[in-house]
Amino acid sequence: MASVEENFPRGGIQKKPAEGKTPKSKLERDNLFDVRHEEQSQKRKRSQKDQGKQKKFKADKVAAAKDSVVNIEPLMIEALCEGMLLLGCIKEVSEYELVISLPSGLSGFVPVTHISDAYSKMLSKQVAQGELLEELPSLLDLYSPGMLVRCIVTSVEKRADGRRSIKLSIDPRKVNKGLNASALASGMLLSGFVSSVEDHGYLIDIGVGGTHAFLPHQKAQNYIKAVKRGSDLKIGQNLNCVIVEVKNEGRVVRLSIDRSEVAASLATEQQNWTLSNLLPGLVVKARVQQVAPLGIKLSFLSSFTGIVDFMHMDPEKSMKYSPDQVVKACILSINPTSRVVRLTLRQAFLHPGGSPNQLSSDRMGAVVVESTVKTFYKQFGAIFELDDGTLAFARLKHLSKNKKSLQPTVFKAGCKHKCRIIDYSLMDEMCIVSLKYQIIQARFLQYQDVHTGDVVKGKVFALKPIGMQVKVTDGIKGLVPFMHLADVILKQPEKKYSVGDEVKCRVLECNPEGRKLILTLKKGLIQSKLPVLSNYEDAKPGLITHGFVVCAREFGCIVKFYNDVKGLVPKNELSSEPVACPDKLFQEGQVVKVMVLKCEPQQERLLLSFRLSSKPALEDKKEFTPKKKEEVKYQIGEMVDVKILKKKDNGIEVSVLEDEGNVIAFIPTAHLSDFVTTCKLLWHCLEEGGVLPRVMCLSDKGERMILSRKSAVISAVQEEQVVRSFAEIQPGMLLTGYVRKVMPFGVFVEFPFGVTGLAPKMSMSDKFVTDTKDHFEVGQTVIAKVMSIDEEKQRVLLNLKVSECSSGDSSAESFALLNQYFKEMKEIRNLLTRREEPSVARSLGELVPGKELQLVVQDVKEDGSALFHGSSVMGLTVTATRYHMGDKNIGPGEKTKALVLHVDALTSKVYVSLREELLKQRAKQRVSENSQHTAVVQHIAEEFAIVSLLETGQLAAVPIASHFNDTFRFDSEKLKVGQIISATLKVVKVNDHGVLLAVQGPAKKNVYVRVRNESETAVEEMLSAVKHSLSLGDIVTGTVKSVKPTHVTVAIDDKLTGSIHASRIMDEVPIGSFPTFTLKAGQKVTARVIGGRDVNTHRYLPITHPHFTRSIPELSIRPSEMEGEVTAVLNLKEDSALKKSGLYGVGQTVTCFVKKYNILKNWLEVEVSPDIRGRVPYLLLSLNTKVLKHPEKSFKNGQAISATVTGTDVTETHLCLSLTGIQSLEQGTITVGRVTKVTPHIGLTVALPGGKTGRVSIFHLNDTYTENPLGDFKVGKIVRCYVLSSGNRKIQLSLRQSRLNPKSKSKVEDVEITCIKDVKKGQLLRGYVKSVTPSVVFFGLSSALQGRILFQNVSPYFVQKHSLYEKYLPEGKLLAVKVLGVNRKEKHIELSLLPEDTGMPSVIPESLGLPRYSTEEEKREAGNSEKREELKPKTKRRRGNSQSEQEAKPKKRKTCPPDEYDSGIEVYYREKDDDDQEEEAAKKISKIRKPGEAPRLQVSVGFTWDEDTNAMDTPVLNQKEESSESEEEEDPHSKVKKQTKKEKELEKQKKEKELCKLEAALMDPSRQPQSADDFDRLVLSSPNSSILWLQYMAFHLQATEIEKARAVAERALKTICFREEQEKLNVWVALLNLENMYGTEETLMKVFERAVQYNEPLKVFQHLCDIYANSEKYKQAEELYQTMLKRFRQEKSVWLKYASFLLKQGQAEATHRLLERALKALPTKEHVDVISRFAQLEFRFGDPEHAKALFESTLSSYPKRTDIWSIYMDIMIKHGSQKEVRDIFERVIHLSLAPKKMKFFFKRYLDYEKKFGTAESVLAVKRAALEYVETKSSLADI
Repeated sequence: MASVEENFPRGGIQKKPAEGKTPKSKLERDNLFDVRHEEQSQKRKRSQKDQGKQKKFKADKVAAAKDSVVNIEPLMIEALCEGMLLLGCIKEVSEYELVISLPSGLSGFVPVTHISDAYSKMLSKQVAQGELLEELPSLLDLYSPGMLVRCIVTSVEKRADGRRSIKLSIDPRKVNKGLNASALASGMLLSGFVSSVEDHGYLIDIGVGGTHAFLPHQKAQNYIKAVKRGSDLKIGQNLNCVIVEVKNEGRVVRLSIDRSEVAASLATEQQNWTLSNLLPGLVVKARVQQVAPLGIKLSFLSSFTGIVDFMHMDPEKSMKYSPDQVVKACILSINPTSRVVRLTLRQAFLHPGGSPNQLSSDRMGAVVVESTVKTFYKQFGAIFELDDGTLAFARLKHLSKNKKSLQPTVFKAGCKHKCRIIDYSLMDEMCIVSLKYQIIQARFLQYQDVHTGDVVKGKVFALKPIGMQVKVTDGIKGLVPFMHLADVILKQPEKKYSVGDEVKCRVLECNPEGRKLILTLKKGLIQSKLPVLSNYEDAKPGLITHGFVVCAREFGCIVKFYNDVKGLVPKNELSSEPVACPDKLFQEGQVVKVMVLKCEPQQERLLLSFRLSSKPALEDKKEFTPKKKEEVKYQIGEMVDVKILKKKDNGIEVSVLEDEGNVIAFIPTAHLSDFVTTCKLLWHCLEEGGVLPRVMCLSDKGERMILSRKSAVISAVQEEQVVRSFAEIQPGMLLTGYVRKVMPFGVFVEFPFGVTGLAPKMSMSDKFVTDTKDHFEVGQTVIAKVMSIDEEKQRVLLNLKVSECSSGDSSAESFALLNQYFKEMKEIRNLLTRREEPSVARSLGELVPGKELQLVVQDVKEDGSALFHGSSVMGLTVTATRYHMGDKNIGPGEKTKALVLHVDALTSKVYVSLREELLKQRAKQRVSENSQHTAVVQHIAEEFAIVSLLETGQLAAVPIASHFNDTFRFDSEKLKVGQIISATLKVVKVNDHGVLLAVQGPAKKNVYVRVRNESETAVEEMLSAVKHSLSLGDIVTGTVKSVKPTHVTVAIDDKLTGSIHASRIMDEVPIGSFPTFTLKAGQKVTARVIGGRDVNTHRYLPITHPHFTRSIPELSIRPSEMEGEVTAVLNLKEDSALKKSGLYGVGQTVTCFVKKYNILKNWLEVEVSPDIRGRVPYLLLSLNTKVLKHPEKSFKNGQAISATVTGTDVTETHLCLSLTGIQSLEQGTITVGRVTKVTPHIGLTVALPGGKTGRVSIFHLNDTYTENPLGDFKVGKIVRCYVLSSGNRKIQLSLRQSRLNPKSKSKVEDVEITCIKDVKKGQLLRGYVKSVTPSVVFFGLSSALQGRILFQNVSPYFVQKHSLYEKYLPEGKLLAVKVLGVNRKEKHIELSLLPEDTGMPSVIPESLGLPRYSTEEEKREAGNSEKREELKPKTKRRRGNSQSEQEAKPKKRKTCPPDEYDSGIEVYYREKDDDDQEEEAAKKISKIRKPGEAPRLQVSVGFTWDEDTNAMDTPVLNQKEESSESEEEEDPHSKVKKQTKKEKELEKQKKEKELCKLEAALMDPSRQPQSADDFDRLVLSSPNSSILWLQYMAFHLQATEIEKARAVAERALKTICFREEQEKLNVWVALLNLENMYGTEETLMKVFERAVQYNEPLKVFQHLCDIYANSEKYKQAEELYQTMLKRFRQEKSVWLKYASFLLKQGQAEATHRLLERALKALPTKEHVDVISRFAQLEFRFGDPEHAKALFESTLSSYPKRTDIWSIYMDIMIKHGSQKEVRDIFERVIHLSLAPKKMKFFFKRYLDYEKKFGTAESVLAVKRAALEYVETKSSLADI
């Protein structure tokens, strides 16, 4: 029957029709396509009469069928039936089911019990045992989204909501039920499941009864490496298998899952497929029979016909198919009832083993404003093209609200619609969209859209014992737990809620991956306005929020928040009064308000309190509470977000969001912006109920708090450029404030913190002031300079002149004002466009200067100006002045084109121009920053003027004011329309403003600005000169007036004020300290005069200078300068402070003090002494990239730092310094750099310290090459670099981690190739395509080395079009290649991209249908087949003998002779002749331990798996002898020959000799074990030797017998005597290693827990940490160390080991924090030793400078600890400079220690000088020793 079915697949044997009908028409008639609906087949069998009648009209019907148009519908859910086979793609994976994407946007699910028989048995076993099985993997481990699977429909059921549920199975016994053993053929592609893991491979369940399928290990290696799901396949894992060999009539088959073989598989006629066993997923070659409007009809496998619907045609070819065209197709489904076969032509399915394209997560739920209709299908829906060019499908029900409202006319091709992506069909590679308004507007579409704390509405879906199910949307359901049904526990919830009720909930917890949503109905939580606490990191001390009680016990209450965050309220924090029984006072589920006291996020510990304030407030005094809160909670300068409550004439009344509206505050209109015009506009734009972010608390005087939004004032407060009290004010200060009052005699200016000053009329402006109101108005932002102060009357006189208050760079200041103005205008425009009504506001927001409008003239006035109207300016006043009418003479009603110049949103006016020079289109010319242009003024607004550039016609804005205080100008100074000015461009890109930003070119004549030197500081501006009689060396007493970061101001008497620099406070300044902060305001100090400064020129004067008596005294309180004689420290005659002594040489280390970080110039400004300043360039600040990201945060003003002098600047006024030493940039140096250029396919250009530039090749960006290697790099990124070479002025760099951190032992996937010697024949390498020439492809292997690939080695297909190579081999493409040959003399490397060489799919896809090369190897294969058959019996016992039989090119196999390093893995490679075989085998032996292999199992107690029982040479049975003997034994069987008596005797003697020899070898105690029996004998003789047991384990591991190795370890633990603790520990460590490499995390943890019980816990913990670190599992190591710190916090070794681990990872900051924790945890007596050890680790792995600082601080506290001194010396001799070492010795020999210890140090010093010093330095040490001895003897005499 099987043969009959194969020969007649369409219904058995039939007689040929009498009418002479051809077989072709028979096939057409049999295919059921002539009916409208394919599934409505005729079920009734026709009787003989019916058939007879029909025969008469058969020819007519056939003709009619040919003429009729085939109507091909997409797969509908109604067409699905039980037993239907489908190809599906896994969409989601959960613990208990798989969600499968099916064709036509359908979805089904596979329960966990329908995976496979083997998996179901293991599940049953787990349920029966009641505990988790280690060997049972979860569905999440086995499957991932995107995998293609073959399914069978088991049922289609209707659910309660009316929808149909498709239940599927992927069990091969059901999917492959149509197959039997005799039908199996080589080359078939089947789906199977791993049923068991064997020694040499896997047994696969392919669902065919009576057939055993085996998968050898070597056929699975390629797949296992690519999938990266572990070192082995798991039971239940789904595989696409190709049948390699069929034996014993199908009872035994051998399989392969090699990715290249699976991808190349094709179903052919030779495989004898029938309709009953045809499978989805098979790729076939098909011929187009007919092209219909909705699809294509195909024939395939000679006798089958199938259809392709419109959703599965190749989108690139669309409808460009023609009859008889041959295409490649994949079977999608087979309907057993209607016998319809569906196929797909989409490229993703034409290579088995692949996966369809997925949608990016950010696109799901996205609203597409304009999607274009491509095609509309009446019965099904429409196909759209989205904004990104992808196709999408909308079902009919999603095109309109209901069927009645559907209008097909609006879905014509090209029509645009707004839609939303609601799903993605993996099987159709299309987005599913909806045009329904309610779906587009829906807040939530999927679980990812829901966030913790969201308030949602839903309908009650079901009431269950655990809680209530609520339906939020169609696809989102949530659960309200029983506790959360109300504020109190409900006994009968069904009385309050019923199915269908609408409820308002709040999200407590959302897990999108698990599709879980937990909700609450507690009103206390839903209505809460307090912050949502959803993670421990947000729990800052002082935070007040709502939670609910989950437990009340005698120790206190446990309160829970969102996302399962919970904390403890201790008993003493429950109330202000003692609580005896908390469980009686608090109920479970009660909503409470709590305050966070303390939080430890890492430990997830949270301490809370119910006592929200220190003073309990009574309920009846609630109205006074907000004010108290306001005073306590909000300080001046604090930033808050506010909600607008009410708009008043003079400002806006707001409430602070953070305090639930309890605090009411006020923002005056003038404080909404720095610009007066913007303040009025913003007041009009803001709406009640809106939110204003980032507003600053300005004042808390009076009834309510005053807030400000002035950016200049906020910046001044944040940068500490303010005074907090009158005592801090000093003459010369520049302060930012605002005008409080304008009087005829002057202007009162108020500053933050309430200080007020007066600017008299004469000091208001550089121009003559007639009326003060013309210059300033109330609320205006100003910058004032303090002129003088009257301390008695508490008065401050100010100066507002621009010449005094400007920085000197008027261009930069005016641009900053303009930029800030447009930034605020952008915010206002956004406010206007967001308004739903009125439309006038939206129109204002959308209009920008430079926009062209089509307008109609409304009226022309007498002055020549005109009014316009138009559809785009409805409700606005559009006007053009006479000048802007140009030469046009137009009247009312005429249409014209106009250009917008300015939009005045306050008056709703739009100013336009009709001038030709502005309207005409010019070729866009590129303009550059800071370029000067001639411009014409076109319009003048209050803050700026609009100008047009003469050359390009582009519009630009120039500021009118150059400074906040520049508010008045005479008529002659004002700009006029049409005036020609010079403008300098600052922003050259037209952005949201619509214009370029520029400043006026030449400086204004009437703005008098005094340019200051950079060396001037605030102290120079503060102090005024008073005549005095002080001279150098005088001792003075004064009071500290104010303390600044780098200096302290001291009042010597009532009028005279001096200054103490930070360098003049201490003799030895600790690095990192802040010397000025050791003094306090009001403190009395005694100081010495060390110099003076001229108040006008700011130069330091010599004491002989006639003006010295009028200088500002410079003081010192350093002890050395107070006691000793003082020389003129500050006595310069010239500007250059650096010329005074020349003491600062290159390489010298100086202590300096941070002044500030200059963001514009990108350098750190420091002060070395009162008269010497320095700069540290950006790249010399640190080698730590984290510091360089935010240098302003790392260096605090006034901080003492140690720097190295690198030279002086060009002007010789500043020292050039470095914080990283002098960078030599020699080979091997690690430095930092900044990316300045990213060159595609080439690499990076990096700026290095010292102004040098280096280059990084794409081969040195990472240890693992990526598809887009330059994707992570942008200009400006800071990178750590390794200098590879620095010759010929070209510096080559590397960013590889293996170079930057060689000790980390990170995995190097793509090794460096430096020269041609690194390339070996047969090697597999990766690299990038360089270029495609007419003859070859050039391929880059490294920056200096490239190989060539001949076209015949690129692809197995013959390519005629050269453009195809360029298309599929673009420059920079990452590929794997194999080295075919290396010519070292000519430096030529021959490479190959062929799939059989690389194991990867062909770069030229098979789908192109190109012809193959006719190779010699293919011809040779047929000739060698007989030879292979003969070799079969001999190679039966060898592993993997079948691989060579199936490959296109025959491969010869070499097995390495087993040695002590043999891993049991055989190496295969291509060879050309026998001579090459031997040569390459030798090379392979030396390289068996490849980087990609799993590392050898190691234990950290001094032995390895590969160690022999005896290091000496031991006799081994000669393998050659054995093989020869075996051959001899086979001879008698092969040759039937009678032996003589003598021959028999000789043979007997020979056998006896061999037995004796064998027994002697076995008796030899030094013999190496060769089998498990040998090891058993050894461990019996030495049961307590852990080394033997470990070698026994290693023996099993080499044979990949993991379970046997485990069993040996367990035997060892039982056998070894309990007293041998170390031996047992060795075995435990080995077992941990084994589980780490070959087991799972669970098995490892189980072994670890047992090891902790039986051994000293600390040792076990330490060993596991080492194992994790060595196997690069840094995250697990980190977690284990944290556990150790809790458990062994008193153990010093734990802290040190963790510190070493962190430093090796490069986490220096974490190590510093760890030291602080260690010192808190460990006893005080251990502190010195711990600090010393940390410092040593820092020297080895971290920052040497920090290590020095640790040693220095320790020795300053414990100067007599000679052991620390000795360690410090040793390390500095090894790592430090000679100067540093000598400094340490000098300090030590001047200590007052015992003579014995001093003798030791003198001896060391002498030895050091003898080794590294000169004769003079040796003599100096001897002299110092002699002086010490004399001093001691003289003291003894006394």
